[in-house]
Amino acid sequence: MLTSEQLRAARAMLRWDQATVAGRAKVSSETVKRLEKMDGPLLATTAATIHALEEAFREAGVEFLTGSDPGVRLRRAIAAQ
Repeated sequence: MLTSEQLRAARAMLRWDQATVAGRAKVSSETVKRLEKMDGPLLATTAATIHALEEAFREAGVEFLTGSDPGVRLRRAIAAQ
């Protein structure tokens, strides 16, 4: 399950602003803002929104780590965005 901390970390790693995340995931900027304000797992949103966010970040090279120590890392160098 994606967490708000992972969402913020992934965005920071890519140097994307909230509008860029929203555009790439095809969700509203207000949705990104709301989710980033939460703590822990993003339970207060739809599975489709979570999937869209995860897919947008994966396409940019972000890998989400799960388990007892969730986090994020880049699979490859950041290409010119």
